[in-house]
Amino acid sequence: MATQGPIHDPGHVDPMIDPQTGEYAVIAPGHNFTSVTRKIADIVLTANTPWAWTGGLFLAATVALGVVIGVTWLVLKGVGIWGVTIPGAWGFAIINFVWWIGIGHAGTLISAILLLFKQTWRNSINRFAEAMTIFAVCCAGLFPLLHVGRPWLGYWLLPYPNTMNIWPQFRSPLAWDVFAVSTYATISVVFWYIGMIPDFGTLRDRAKLPLAKAFYGFLALGWRGSTRHWIRYESASLLLAGLSTPLVLSVHTTISFDFAVAAMAGWHTTIFPPYFVAGAVYSGFAMVLTLAIPIRKFYHLEDLVTLRHLDNMAKVMLTTGSIVAYGYGMEVFMSWYSASHWEFFMMWNRMFGPMGWAYWILILTNIAIPLTTLWSRKLRVNVGYLFFLSFVVNIGMWFERFVIVVTSLYRDYLPSSWGTYRATKWDYILFLGTWGMFTFLFLLFARFAPMIPMSEIRMMLPQTKVHPPGVLTADKVVEEAL
Repeated sequence: MATQGPIHDPGHVDPMIDPQTGEYAVIAPGHNFTSVTRKIADIVLTANTPWAWTGGLFLAATVALGVVIGVTWLVLKGVGIWGVTIPGAWGFAIINFVWWIGIGHAGTLISAILLLFKQTWRNSINRFAEAMTIFAVCCAGLFPLLHVGRPWLGYWLLPYPNTMNIWPQFRSPLAWDVFAVSTYATISVVFWYIGMIPDFGTLRDRAKLPLAKAFYGFLALGWRGSTRHWIRYESASLLLAGLSTPLVLSVHTTISFDFAVAAMAGWHTTIFPPYFVAGAVYSGFAMVLTLAIPIRKFYHLEDLVTLRHLDNMAKVMLTTGSIVAYGYGMEVFMSWYSASHWEFFMMWNRMFGPMGWAYWILILTNIAIPLTTLWSRKLRVNVGYLFFLSFVVNIGMWFERFVIVVTSLYRDYLPSSWGTYRATKWDYILFLGTWGMFTFLFLLFARFAPMIPMSEIRMMLPQTKVHPPGVLTADKVVEEAL
């Protein structure tokens, strides 16, 4: 994606803008192999852990205790401690499951699809986007497992040979989720780990402490940087990218089938698969911005995670947000065009019923604020505004799942069975606990693994040189590459 730089005074030379193209640089000029390696590796190998990181880890661990407390009390007392009732049998658990899975989609998109399309701007952000995917899937997997009521029997969902000759119901989309999410998690972990092997070799060679040398040497799997190793590494990366790409579409499509195959007003619609996938990428890129902006500030990585990356991610959010807005419009249109009394009442109740406030919050946060501001280039490269907007979009996407789940269930076909849904304190404790768990895991990753792929950044250095107009020659490029 080309990112046009702002109009500037011809007499003023901005080092972050290429004078030939006017585009923001992917990497700030002035870096070489040594400076890139030192800048990234020193974050991991430093003996002095920043106090802010320690404080953040302690705070995240404290919040993550909500998972321990919430799960313990749930096992002791049962699912009744949650707000799930009939007819609203799906509550925070399924809402949070779909939300966390959606957040994990941007990591696979950045890593796999952009790799296949040879988009080099992905290199500075793909590593922590992949980590975000894995940690989000860990948080998501808790909720459906707990929602079944007997999580210790969750293995019954797997088609293992057993003497009772009982098999999962393969016609149920809830069983499809097990295979989709487990496959997605497995491929994501393998892709993430293989991508770090060259960097683990670098950390092994630069480490001073024997324990660190042994630890990163074990993770490096004997990496020596030979030609044979690089050939196998690149082949494995492309193969895994090819396997991961369909998962971006299939996983959230399968999750959308949880709703779309049900004969329930507001759910039984063919727009759900593309609508869910676009919403997942939308919220996933918002979470990448939520993580990337503080990281680049705290670790002074502005010259590696530049405005080019933020601008391109904002453009992806603008595109996927527009698809989500189209999905909202189709839901409203089809509720009228179908001439179905049930569909029309569902949409009227969603907008103006007792929980209509949630619908208008999602319209405000998912459409009104982002899609009217991301057209502005100045706002797309405004770091403070993007950080604010990332929270707005993630809040809006959570409310989208809330509206889909709750407003279609609490008033169903039979008015005599109408009820309401009120989340309990245990719903909130467990949800906030997963936020702490996600942050805790991510902080550990940021401290003990390279957040930015050193090998991929080093390969980009020759093409990121900024040359005065008229002096760039083929011989010069070859000389600087060598």
